[in-house]
Amino acid sequence: MQIQTFSIVTGSGACNARCPFCVSRMTGAAPVKPATPNWRNFAVACQLAVRAGATTAMLTGKGEPTLWPDLITEYLERLRHHSIPIVELQTNGLDIARGRIDRATLEKWYELNLTTVAVSVVGHEREKNLRIYTPEQSYPDLIGLIDLLHEVGFTVRLICVMLKGYVDGPGPVAEMIEFARAHAVEQLTLLPVAQPDETHDAEASSWTLEHQLGRGELLAIHKHIEFHGTHIQELPHGARVYDVDGQNVCLNHCLDPAPTRLDLMRNLIFFPDGRLRHRWDAEGSVIL
Repeated sequence: MQIQTFSIVTGSGACNARCPFCVSRMTGAAPVKPATPNWRNFAVACQLAVRAGATTAMLTGKGEPTLWPDLITEYLERLRHHSIPIVELQTNGLDIARGRIDRATLEKWYELNLTTVAVSVVGHEREKNLRIYTPEQSYPDLIGLIDLLHEVGFTVRLICVMLKGYVDGPGPVAEMIEFARAHAVEQLTLLPVAQPDETHDAEASSWTLEHQLGRGELLAIHKHIEFHGTHIQELPHGARVYDVDGQNVCLNHCLDPAPTRLDLMRNLIFFPDGRLRHRWDAEGSVIL
């Protein structure tokens, strides 16, 4: 068995954003308050991830991980005892940009070997991100957030969820790439919104279906990237990485497709109750 990414579900189902396409809602709700993680099984999961060749550990969540910063700190402290070189945090960035996660905490996470902060967006314009993430509040300055993360020392990845009416064709994609380049964003991932085969939330599922890109739109984006970029890497789950005039751009998928080999899995996923699975949308994919 070989693993690409060791995903760690951090925190609870609580979130400070209101994404209408919420994948966590569609793949099953989680409690609003975090349970104490099963640290014994977490140590086992770390050992398995290392032996299976995982090079990346991703702190993610069914909700927003940064709502529980002490848990992030504890996970980072425990991960230090295992040889996984790249440690990433996936976040909407709201609490970091608003200062709820202060600079001292960010610097502590950096010292504990957090290497990359991956921020989810639906574009680079404040108005569009506000409409999706914080329709009842203000949306913080994305450039200021990127600058802060760079000042601390993190690699920054923007994960742009592609939606109809947002980033949905070659023109908006080119603008997104130029924004990333202009602000020295090391990695840009383009992620078409999608839903799992089975959904637990009809409202989120319906919204997603209405706003997902069609085959023609996706094909146009692929052709644009291939024409303007150089293909530099093929990831095991089918994503393709390009160099577009010096900007790293990854064309990715939202959920896990079938692996290319039976012994190769994209994710090893640790849940706080101690369960270890290899698929987000299949409770039967239990390893531990």
